[in-house]
Amino acid sequence: MSLHLSTVILPYRRWNEGGRTAWTRAEQLGFHTAYTYDHLSWRSFRDGPWFGAVPTLTAAAAVTDRLRLGTLVTSPNFRHPVTLAKELISLDDISGGRVTLGIGAGGSGFDATALGQDPWTPRERADRFAEFVPLLDRLLSEDAVSYEGDFYSAHEARNIPGCVQRPRLPFAVAATGPRGMRLAARYGQAWVTTGDPKLYENGTPEQSIQALRGQAEKLADTCAEVGRDMTGLDRVLLSGFTPDRTGPLQSLDAFVDFAGRHAELGFTELVIHWPIPDSPFAADEKVFEQIAMEAPAQLR
Repeated sequence: MSLHLSTVILPYRRWNEGGRTAWTRAEQLGFHTAYTYDHLSWRSFRDGPWFGAVPTLTAAAAVTDRLRLGTLVTSPNFRHPVTLAKELISLDDISGGRVTLGIGAGGSGFDATALGQDPWTPRERADRFAEFVPLLDRLLSEDAVSYEGDFYSAHEARNIPGCVQRPRLPFAVAATGPRGMRLAARYGQAWVTTGDPKLYENGTPEQSIQALRGQAEKLADTCAEVGRDMTGLDRVLLSGFTPDRTGPLQSLDAFVDFAGRHAELGFTELVIHWPIPDSPFAADEKVFEQIAMEAPAQLR
């Protein structure tokens, strides 16, 4: 099984000051998909420039032809399914059907309180996510939707003509808990993980591999429970949050070793961060480009 190599480009640069160049270069380098984070602000980037995901992806769609585009990840923290569906259908149309929606329950970062609300508990996030995903699935698949839920409502929401991709654009569902994995199994075309966050500071790469193996086994069990064929569900690792950190980007050999070990776990797509100087994602751009151009052939 071949392993797709993708990248994630954080939206911290003005479009005409390096933003556009990164997206067009991502296509030239042959990445499978280029994603961006869908946050209002994020961690150490909070006090600097940070642009919106959907406008950024729309601009990227206009300057690329083959590259798939997506979010890693969109969450209910500041999104509503009705308005999000309209934006996604528009983006899928503009891109000619090249959009993947990475979607997760969200966290307790800056997005959680930006609209003036108190941060939701983990259970509240899971409850909202469990309602958000099925409703968004309907909104992207049906011409008109009415719905009244505990958290979200839709009244004759029209989404004509629907997605270019049928029956809708693919969902890549980020999940490690049982409820999220059930959503991935039922509604996802892909499952996304960053590994076990508890291992990031003091864990070892070997412990991370074991944790990821455990997550993949839970996903397989969940698919069996809901009657889902695992062969139709891609498995995506967003790298940079395991104990390896940026180590795999130090050389082509280091990356191929890292990618190979994760391909053995059944992962079908590996996402690496576009280098950002003076950040947790700092890396040598020449090595990064060498990895993009040469690693996929070694991973087939």
